[in-house]
Amino acid sequence: MKAIRRALGAPLFCAIAWGCGDSSTSTGPDPQSGALSSTWDVIQATILDTNCVECHVAGSSFARQSDLILTPNVAYSQLVNRVPNNAAARADGLSLLGTEGLASVDKSFFWEKINAPNQSHYFEHAGYGALMPLGKPSLTNGELEYVLQWILAGAPETEHVADQALLNDTERYEPPEFEALPVPASGIQIHLGPFDVAPNFEREFYYYQPLNNDEELFVNRVDIAMRAGSHHLILYGFSDDIPAVLMPEPNVIRDVRDASGNYIFTNLLVTQYHEFVTGTQWPLMNYHFPPGVALRIPRNSGFDLNPHTINRTGEVMQGESYVNLHTIESSEVEHVAELLNMNNLDFSLPPNAVTTLTRTFRTDERIHIFQLVSHAHEHMTEFRVFIDGGARNGELVYIAYDWEHPPILELDPPLVLQPGQGLRLEATYNNTTNRTLRFGLLSVDEMMILFGAYYVD
Repeated sequence: MKAIRRALGAPLFCAIAWGCGDSSTSTGPDPQSGALSSTWDVIQATILDTNCVECHVAGSSFARQSDLILTPNVAYSQLVNRVPNNAAARADGLSLLGTEGLASVDKSFFWEKINAPNQSHYFEHAGYGALMPLGKPSLTNGELEYVLQWILAGAPETEHVADQALLNDTERYEPPEFEALPVPASGIQIHLGPFDVAPNFEREFYYYQPLNNDEELFVNRVDIAMRAGSHHLILYGFSDDIPAVLMPEPNVIRDVRDASGNYIFTNLLVTQYHEFVTGTQWPLMNYHFPPGVALRIPRNSGFDLNPHTINRTGEVMQGESYVNLHTIESSEVEHVAELLNMNNLDFSLPPNAVTTLTRTFRTDERIHIFQLVSHAHEHMTEFRVFIDGGARNGELVYIAYDWEHPPILELDPPLVLQPGQGLRLEATYNNTTNRTLRFGLLSVDEMMILFGAYYVD
């Protein structure tokens, strides 16, 4: 579940209140008494009753503002499969708490509200309000994991679906302070910035950074550190068929948008030839490839860096990132990591219509997939990936709702596909234009790509 928690971060901080002040009493059963008959009962008694109920009680201003009461007699029906009272959350298509397992994790307002480790996304959704519980410490790591397990199991009311021992983890998330990464003992450090981000602006750009490596490298670990306000940093390579005319000039910032927020299409042409290598939406990442697996970096290579920094203040702020690529000797490599690129080039989206596309890609060898991320343009509303074939046929393994910032899913253990099995991509688009959309380079066209990384036996 660690991989799911890291990758499926979505909007946080809602405008309703989930708790305030201090509380020394509980209106639910004692969790130590053995009388709790379900995971939901434990959540009510140990989390809602102690953090939320004193504010979300019938007749309170908090309950009226949020249209949410969390006392034991009504909390489940108040939370599950209801539309939030918060206008921004409704516009984003969130429910208060869904019952579709994995598909509901980053579409549930309740989870977004309490998920303190995901607070790097706060400034994207300022209309959602404050992180909860209001005026109290964030929930413990154990409480968050316990709630996550329950949501992944479909948020049932009357079943035990999570290990209560998870609640023994009483540590809480502490936001890290930004600092420069130490230079790796063996490897390469990339430093991007500092660069200015204008007040009340989102700055995103590409920056081609040559590595100046005279010999091939084998990377088995990636560390990333980003300043506050950073939404993501992604490292892209280039496909072999990139035209020379599109190869970017080194060490030059190529902004995605101009000062008015309009896309600069000439700077987006190269994205057709990008190959996802690694990246994160977290302030700090320390990612180890699976044991014995390393990414081969050919000599004289480079990466197209893609930072996105959000400034919701009235002053200019600084963006900055560090990337450490840790290397090992070739003799230590048992499997070379390969880049996954499942690209649907042949489709059309009728004007003024919602269309769902399906495309299956199969493998002719046994592969171990350890990373997945989708890529589409602004008309994509949902991107799902299912296993095709074998005992897990039809299992949902990846989902994205945000075309611009899809989750990067790290699979530990890797997803193993046998020869003949594959992945079924299912993407839904809302074409609000008056013309048919097809595959294309510009953001006014569309794409349906699944990137990732894997290795073979």
